[in-house]
Parts: sequence; structure tokens; C-alpha cells
Amino acid sequence: YSADTVEDEMEMATIRHRPEALELLEAQSKFTKKELQILYRGFKNECPSGVVNEETFKDIYSQFFPQGDSTTYAHFLFNAFDTDHNGSVSFEDFVMGLSILLRGTVQEKLNWAFNLYDINKDGYITKEEMLDIMKAIYDMMGKCTYPVLKEDAPRQHVETFFQKMDKNKDGVVTIDEFIESCQKDENIMRSMQLFENVI
Repeated sequence: YSADTVEDEMEMATIRHRPEALELLEAQSKFTKKELQILYRGFKNECPSGVVNEETFKDIYSQFFPQGDSTTYAHFLFNAFDTDHNGSVSFEDFVMGLSILLRGTVQEKLNWAFNLYDINKDGYITKEEMLDIMKAIYDMMGKCTYPVLKEDAPRQHVETFFQKMDKNKDGVVTIDEFIESCQKDENIMRSMQLFENVI
């Protein structure tokens, strides 16, 4: 036993004594016990306190997108991971989000994406919300990715999506409209780049 192993064992023991035990997480998520242990080690490495606040989250995220400004997108993403909206993302929050994004069904992924786009969490996506997210994605990708993009590119993008999605033309997109549009239209799936590229 190295000191590290002992420490890991103790970490795991603390998790086990919490109500959200590792076994429970294994049952709720699509990860194996081994994967959860690896994720936990990485998580504790970055966040010794066991929870991530928004600042830490932004710092970690900015390392992945050095060419752009990822703070706004990271803010929206943080709110999507912080399911109980208490201003911090616990290991459990993190695992459940990741589980959906990496292993979830299309339906689960789209639910998650809807929640990301629904910034004020009122159950509807407005054109403004979609535009805020799009702008954040453009900022994050940085100028080098989109050298020729006009300033109004995100707006045009959103106009097109929104018209396709807002089936009953009431100016908001419900989760049903969102899911139906996305599943029907592989261009939307691709160009929204919902998961693989951005997360």
C-alpha cells in the first residue's frame, strides 16, 4: 500500500459514508465502479474541497479553449451541471451530467441540452436565450476558428433554428418542440454541436 492508495481508500470511505454512496452513483449513472473511481480521483485532484464553484469551473474550462473567451459559456454550462442551483457542482452533479452527455440516449442528451439553453429555467427557450448561448459558443471558439464570421452570424444562426423549432409560432420553444425539431433535423443536431465538440 502506498500512501496514495491509503488516501484514496480513505476518500472512498468518506464517499461511502455520505448518503450519495459510490454504489448509489454506480446505480444511477452509466459508469462502472472503476470509471467512477478514476473520475473521482481526477475530480479531487482539481477540486480538493470536493465541490466546484463557478470560478473554478471557468478556470478549468478556459484551459480547453485558450483561443477564445469561454467564461460566458462556462457560466451557462455550470448552471446546467448545478442541478439543485446551490452555486456549486458536487462530484455527484458532475457525474450525473457527464453520464448523460457521454452515455445518455438521444432523448436524455436533448433534455440536458434543453436545460442548458433554458437559461432562466422557466421551461421555455426564448430567442434571446438561444442567442445568448450561441454568442457564448462563438466567443469560446475564438476568432481563429471563425475568421470570416460577421458579428451578426450568431443572430442569423438563431433566426433559422428558432423558426424551425417554434412549431406553433408563439415565440417560445417548449421541450417537446425542441426535441422533435432536433430529432427530425440532423443539420440542427450537427450545427448546434450540442455535445461532442463543445462539452
